[in-house]
Amino acid sequence: MSSRYFHRTGSTTISAGEHLRRLRHQAGLSQLDLSLIAGISQRHLSCVETGRAKVGPSTLHAILSALDVPLERCNEVFLAAGFAPRYVASSLDAQPMEMVHGAINHILHAHNPAPAIVLASNWDILGANASASVLFGILGLPEGSESGFNLLATLLAPGGLGDHLINAAEVRMVAWQRASREANANADLAHRLQGLPCPSGQSVDIDSSPVVLTRVRSVQGELKFLSTFTTFGMPLDITVESLRIEHLIPADAHTWQTMTKAYERSMSAQA
Repeated sequence: MSSRYFHRTGSTTISAGEHLRRLRHQAGLSQLDLSLIAGISQRHLSCVETGRAKVGPSTLHAILSALDVPLERCNEVFLAAGFAPRYVASSLDAQPMEMVHGAINHILHAHNPAPAIVLASNWDILGANASASVLFGILGLPEGSESGFNLLATLLAPGGLGDHLINAAEVRMVAWQRASREANANADLAHRLQGLPCPSGQSVDIDSSPVVLTRVRSVQGELKFLSTFTTFGMPLDITVESLRIEHLIPADAHTWQTMTKAYERSMSAQA
């Protein structure tokens, strides 16, 4: 006799198997692909997705890990399967998070004179290094704009960072597309997107482009940056998993020189 376990969201009941089927489709994987990655048989995966077989916690964990599912969504699937949630969300000011804050501050400081900012899962800017403040100062943005704001809002809404980008249409579209994909598993981000203007223009094929330059218009001339992210590998906490550091790496000699000189002047003024 098979069992089915369900998770109720609002008025919609979703089984654990249906969760997994949707997640697999979002990942663009066939049942055979996923079964090989997760180390289970395709037949068992099929039975789990259709509810003909009960999935054990270890197998469920293997499937979710193979799909690289966010921890908060993993909790939903575990609940739908009749198990207790596996992951907690620590407060940012909780004592166990002190070690994480220390690591983040070290990374931020080491990245100078290149700008770096800390982002939450809803794209709120939680912190920044000195060079990010320097860059915002070069652009004439209000003091403190590098921290305490939302990156999506300052990119998409008038009067923010987006107005200073030479290739604003491209960067805004890339940001919108990434945020829209992340919003599938993030209600807070989905709500925030609803209040922001959708960028016009052609969509950008993110997967086919290895890099997207951020080209900034400034009094120092055009500044070019490559964007890359640092995240915490193998997190066991939803809050830790949601944190990421965006590094803006100068993409040419002029940008490196401009940022280095501006950073050194800023440090000298504070000495």
